[in-house]
Amino acid sequence: MIKFFKPEEETLIIAAIRRAEMQTSGEIRVHLEENPRKEALEEAKRTFFRLGMHKTQDRNGVLILLAPEQKQFAIIGDEGIDKVVEGDFWESERDLLAGYFKKGAFCAGIVAAIDLIGEKLKAYFPYEKEDKNELSDDISYGNNEEQLG
Repeated sequence: MIKFFKPEEETLIIAAIRRAEMQTSGEIRVHLEENPRKEALEEAKRTFFRLGMHKTQDRNGVLILLAPEQKQFAIIGDEGIDKVVEGDFWESERDLLAGYFKKGAFCAGIVAAIDLIGEKLKAYFPYEKEDKNELSDDISYGNNEEQLG
């Protein structure tokens, strides 16, 4: 398993996910990929489905995928989000992360992006008190060579 974040950084990221999901019914996941087979965006699309993120009720999942060894990342959202957000939504998130990453502030960048995603999504997918957490808040880790042979 890839080790990129310190335990205290993982705790901060998971707390940011939970904080964001208290504002929106959207579901946010962070995934680290050790041996991506493709460029980050294509890997994120494949991972999105492998993690079952397309199965949320409102199709409002968001995946932030990092491939640290390749120095790549991607952010994607499900079709429910893409139908309602402005055209440059994902580009602005990408630029935010890139700015933090250039400074080596990986955890701070992920937390800032999650906070902004939660803030923006609440306009389209507000949190309802009967809302249930449809996806794990934990960071997931992958190694394509092991998982997919």
